[in-house]
Amino acid sequence: MGDMELLLPGEADVLVRGLRSLKLRDMGSRGWNQQHENLEKLNMQAILDATAGQGEPIQELLVTHGKIPTLVEELIAVEMWKQKVFPVLCKLEDFKPQNTFPIYMVLHHEASIINLLETVFFHKEACESAEDTVLDLVDYCHRKLTLLVAQSGRGAPPEEESQHSTPMQELQKQAELMEFEIALKALSVLRYITDCVDSLSLSTLSRMLSTHNLPCLLVELLEHSPWSRQEGGKLQQFESGRWQTVTPSEQQKLSKLDGQVWIALYNLLLSPEARARYCLTSFAKGQLLKLRAFLTDTLLDQLPSLADLQAFLAHLALTEAQPPKKDLVLEQIPEIWERLERENKGKWQAIAKHQLRQVFSPSEQDLRLQAHRWAKIYRLDVLEAVAPERPRCASCSAEASKRCSRCQNEWYCCRECQVKHWETHGKACVLAAQGDRAK
Repeated sequence: MGDMELLLPGEADVLVRGLRSLKLRDMGSRGWNQQHENLEKLNMQAILDATAGQGEPIQELLVTHGKIPTLVEELIAVEMWKQKVFPVLCKLEDFKPQNTFPIYMVLHHEASIINLLETVFFHKEACESAEDTVLDLVDYCHRKLTLLVAQSGRGAPPEEESQHSTPMQELQKQAELMEFEIALKALSVLRYITDCVDSLSLSTLSRMLSTHNLPCLLVELLEHSPWSRQEGGKLQQFESGRWQTVTPSEQQKLSKLDGQVWIALYNLLLSPEARARYCLTSFAKGQLLKLRAFLTDTLLDQLPSLADLQAFLAHLALTEAQPPKKDLVLEQIPEIWERLERENKGKWQAIAKHQLRQVFSPSEQDLRLQAHRWAKIYRLDVLEAVAPERPRCASCSAEASKRCSRCQNEWYCCRECQVKHWETHGKACVLAAQGDRAK
C-alpha cells in the first residue's frame, strides 16, 4: 500500500471479507457501527493509495472477494433509511436526543460508501464486478442527479447555522448539505460506468438510454450547473467539499464536474453500442442540440476529443428525428430498492421507534466508548493526508491554523470564531476528549 498505511494488507483483506448486507432495522446498532468503522478505514486507505499512485489494493480486494454488489446494496439501504425512517424520527415528539452524533453517523454512511465507489470505479474491473447490481447503481445515480437538477433552481443548500435550531433541526440541515455532495459523487460514479458502455449488458444500456434518457438529463445538468453560483458578484464553484471563489483568469478553465458530464455524454452518444440503441426522437434531438452553444474553442482546447461530439451534433442537426421505438423488449430490472421496500412496507414507524429506544438514546458511558473508537479511526495524521487542502475554520470556513486544544478535532482561524462555535462544538468536544483520556 502507499507510504502512509491506515491498514496493513492482511487487515484490509479481513475487513473486505467481512462486509455483508445488513437489515434496515439494524442501522446504528453495534454490529452496524463495526461495519461502518471498517468501511471508513477502507475508504480512507483507498484514497491514500489512489493519491500515492502505487497500486490500489482495496479495489482489487473488493473485486476479488465479490464485494462490490454488497456495497451497492448497503448504499441503497441507507438511502432508503434516509427517505423512509429518518423523517419519522424527526417527527417523533418524544425524541429529543442530547447528542445526535449516532444518527449523523448513519446519515454519513451513504457518503462513505459513494466515496469509496467513486474511488474504485475509476477501474473498469470494479464496474464489471458489480454484475447485476450495476442496474441498481444506475437507478441510484439517476435519482441523485434528478434531485440535483430539481434543486438547482433554488440554489445550493444554506450553510449558515441558526442559534435557535434544535439538535434534530440542525441534523436535518446537515443531511441536506450532505445530500448535495453525495449527488456530485454519484455523477462521478455514473461517468465511470459510462466508460464501460461497450461491455455493459443490454438491460443496463436500455435503462440508461431509454428508461432514464441519461443524455438529456446530462444536458440539463450542464445548463443548470448546480456546482456553480454567483455570490456577491463573484463566481464560485463547489470543489473539494466547499464553495471556492474562481478568479477571473480561471473562469474559462473547465471544472472537474463539468468535465465528468462532458465525458459521460461523449461515451453515451459516440460509443457504437450506445449509438445503435439510443432513439434520437425530436425531444432528444432538441435537447442534444443545445450542447452546440457550450462547445466553444476554449472548451475544445481543453477536451480535444469533444471535436468528435461537435461533428456528431452537426450531422444530427441535418437529420430527421426518429419516431419513438415500440419494440417489445424483455429486460432485466433492478431489484434491490423494490425488495427492501417490500420487506419493510408498513414497518417504517416501528423501525424508527425501535432504533429510538435501542440505538439512538445511548448512555453517557456508551457515548464515551464510541468516542474512543472514533478517535482511533479518524487519526489526525491520516485525515490531514486525505484532506485535499489546508484545514478550514469550523465557524467561518476561512483557512485555519489553530486547532481545538481539548479534542484536537476542529480547526479555527481565530479565538473569536472558536468561542462563537463552542455552542455547537462543545458536547462533541467533551466526548472526544473523554474518549481520548480513556485510551
